[in-house]
Amino acid sequence: MFDPMRAVRRLAFVFPVLLLVPQTLPAQDSPRPESLQAENEVPWIYENSDVPQDEEWLFGELDNGVRYGVRENGVPPGQVSIRVRIDAGSLYEEDDELGYAHLLEHLLFRESKYLGRAEAIPTWQRLGATFGSDTNAETSPTHTVYKLDLPDVDAQKLDESMKLISGMIREPVLSDANVRAEVPIVLAEKRERGGVGERVNERTLQTLFAGQRLAERITIGTEDSLNAANGKSVSEFYNRWYRPEKTVISVVGDLDPLLFASMIEKHFSDWKVTGPSGQAPDFGDPAAPADADPANPVGEVAVIVEPTMPRAFTFGYFRPWRQVDDTIVYNEGRLREQLALALINRRLEARARAGGSYLYAQASESKISRSTHATLVQFAPLTEDWEAGLADVRAVIADALANPPTQEEMERELAEMEVGYANMVEQRSVLAGSNYANDLVNAVDIREAIAAPETFLMVFNSMKAKTTPQNVLEQTRKLFDGSVIRAAYVTPEALDTSETAVKSALLEPVVAADNARLAAQSISFDDLPPIGTPGEVVVRVPHGIGDVERIEFANGVKALLMANSHEPGRVAVKVRFGAGLRAFDPEDAPYIDLGQVALIQSGLGELGQEELDRISTGRKMGFDFGIEEGTFTFGAQTRRQDLADQLYLFAAKLGMPRWDPNPVIRAKAARRLAYESYASSPGGVLNRDLEYYIYDENPIFRTASPEELEATTVEGFRQVWEPILSQGPVEVLIFGDFDREEAIETLSRTFGALPDRKPIPPAMLDRAIEIAPAGETVVRYHKGEANQAAAVISWPTGGGMGEIRKSRQLSILTEVFSNRLLDAMREKAGASYSPSVRLDWPTDVDSGGSITGFAQLQPKDVPVFFAEADRIARELTETPPSADELARATEPLRNYYERISSGNYFYLLELEGSTQDPRRMQALRGLINDYSQTTPEAMLALAREYFGGTAGWRMAVIPEGQQLATASARAGSAQSGR
Repeated sequence: MFDPMRAVRRLAFVFPVLLLVPQTLPAQDSPRPESLQAENEVPWIYENSDVPQDEEWLFGELDNGVRYGVRENGVPPGQVSIRVRIDAGSLYEEDDELGYAHLLEHLLFRESKYLGRAEAIPTWQRLGATFGSDTNAETSPTHTVYKLDLPDVDAQKLDESMKLISGMIREPVLSDANVRAEVPIVLAEKRERGGVGERVNERTLQTLFAGQRLAERITIGTEDSLNAANGKSVSEFYNRWYRPEKTVISVVGDLDPLLFASMIEKHFSDWKVTGPSGQAPDFGDPAAPADADPANPVGEVAVIVEPTMPRAFTFGYFRPWRQVDDTIVYNEGRLREQLALALINRRLEARARAGGSYLYAQASESKISRSTHATLVQFAPLTEDWEAGLADVRAVIADALANPPTQEEMERELAEMEVGYANMVEQRSVLAGSNYANDLVNAVDIREAIAAPETFLMVFNSMKAKTTPQNVLEQTRKLFDGSVIRAAYVTPEALDTSETAVKSALLEPVVAADNARLAAQSISFDDLPPIGTPGEVVVRVPHGIGDVERIEFANGVKALLMANSHEPGRVAVKVRFGAGLRAFDPEDAPYIDLGQVALIQSGLGELGQEELDRISTGRKMGFDFGIEEGTFTFGAQTRRQDLADQLYLFAAKLGMPRWDPNPVIRAKAARRLAYESYASSPGGVLNRDLEYYIYDENPIFRTASPEELEATTVEGFRQVWEPILSQGPVEVLIFGDFDREEAIETLSRTFGALPDRKPIPPAMLDRAIEIAPAGETVVRYHKGEANQAAAVISWPTGGGMGEIRKSRQLSILTEVFSNRLLDAMREKAGASYSPSVRLDWPTDVDSGGSITGFAQLQPKDVPVFFAEADRIARELTETPPSADELARATEPLRNYYERISSGNYFYLLELEGSTQDPRRMQALRGLINDYSQTTPEAMLALAREYFGGTAGWRMAVIPEGQQLATASARAGSAQSGR
């Protein structure tokens, strides 16, 4: 039973109809396709399973073997998500085909039956789909999936899109010319992904999966195999695996699912293939060496020395993967595994917080690429004494293997699990169609069924009722039992240790920790002290947008509330306060990043880290902290029943902060250990240095060095952050499914009860954040691969609300620029895999914005990037974009904002700050038109304003020991660098 809570993916916010009225699609009256499975027939995905069927899915199978699932879903309105899964990934490649599965993913987008050469991306953009997010693909060891999220859909648009994607899948043009054109792009992707991190990953895979196919099948392939590829060899791989019987199609969206099934029949039912079908190879089983001790079967280990990488240790227990019948009993066991690991991870984290010998540690379980069922343990030693860290981690696990958990510990973790599954049920009506489409292909990949949220909750409750300390102990012992134990240790020091020493440490007997368990401790919000005297509401008026209400308290705190039931079970809360980055003096810079990590963990009132975790048990609460140019923010997604306590936590952090030293000490250690890793790649150097240099060497943007971190103190941390928490106006935004009157009462007891805020000094508010002027190219150096570099070019744009509508038009110009740069650097030159241009327009301050282009490439191509960016900027000032270029830019923007502008979180983000600056409210009107309607003349005028006669600021990151390649004197000379 595929569990989306276990899936590793990024969930995007999506929203149903609210204030804007989306397109109303006509009701469909589609005939029932013959390929749909009958109501009394077991759908193909539920064969050999007793998991209750999710009745909202309709399943079918074409005569040629194509299987599919279709489902209606209106989140977001007007969108249809299409997924086509091919049952072949990198594990299916022969030795001379390494990288072919991924190369084919590229080639299908290059040219196919209905799409000419390099027409796929522009075509999808004209249909409103954004390349890279709405239009994408993925290749894994076990499958290749093509993805399309089609906005603003109707039956005709769906028909055209299904035709195009069927042409890609069924009849790609796999010519020698196309292979020669695409291989450089794949090699650019390989180069950008590669370097130290990729080298560590490959060596780790080779060790942990020794003797199995997974150890030698890196998805991106090798340079030798890719350079040897031609139309014939790639076609042979395609013909073996791209076949109807190996294809699953998932379509979910805002139309009749019978129409979806009919379109699949129309465009895929006559797909015929010849030649033999590929037979899945044996992926192999994990096996211990012949001389391993059966009681402790330690096998292969590796010590990976990389001077720029922080210490990290991984060890695992590997068992053979076997196909299972996806039954309720099986899934109860899987949930019990989650419970056992949650208990261990809670203990591991508590030990780290209390000053253990490791920075972090976590145990996880996974069925990896149908190759192994593994339990992995990962930790970072706090010092070079990795053996102490390993001993500490193993001691915590040993206690869990020796003794059953306490009932109190179990109940705590079960409560955490229950809130997750209950929340899935509560929010099922607002789950995005794209997630459902992904769920189906992912379930097929792991050979399990798919289930409704109610089924997950039912199975969880069944497991919970049967769970005892003893059977959790038994499950824990199964998790830490394997055919072989393997380990990989990454260290920056060649003399740190040896593989013999690592193996010996794993073979050492381990004594169970006698202090690993967390003491029973009941904490209730009812027992916590009040924030202060409840505040008086002095203003309560409509805010002027829909049903938004503005509340003001006598202490000056202002709140915006929008209560509705459009998104059941979801409440978004955001708190804005203070001056943001402007609040810091230059000498405070090292404390900025420490605060990002440690401020919330430092606690509040009587609650430290452990108490904050405990008091939140069984609740849906959060505590995100953000530092923006002009403000600080707290944020969370919560529920109606937890809103009052969520507001208490936020207000208490401002009104009665706690200053626990341990999180600060831990944050210092983490930042110090990670610092050298920035130098391992061009991207790492940009993460470390770009903001500092692009903002004219403003100290508040400098990444603190180990020496600067060492100079910080716990006392200094408090001296910097304590006044910030009491300074400046407070705005609270609550949007979602809650009771308005209860929320106002809670606000009175929390934020309304805060003491009067101290004013922000005018000099602090006057601090500007400025982009550096153009001049000599800033050159920085990395310690990674000799063929890796990065280049950045940037033009200042300003910021603030005064010209916010102009910024939206600039977004269109930026998209045009980005499309041209992608075409120049990727399609024509093959020099960069994913060059891009982005607009940054801060809204809380009136400066600091930019249009910035970026690319990763070879050092020799840095001047090519600058020359192409200069050329594009110049041409935009001379000739306006064509109507087609504008359509490719505006259609994705229009569809994106139409999709997100129908929900609570969108309005929260657009209205935040409007209690202080009413222009934010006014700017909401006309937003979609600003992003979707323009003229060539308007684009020409903007290009001349921002690019005309203005050289872009430039930065290049190249390997140590190399000189910056130059195409002309304009490329500049290197600055000395830190």
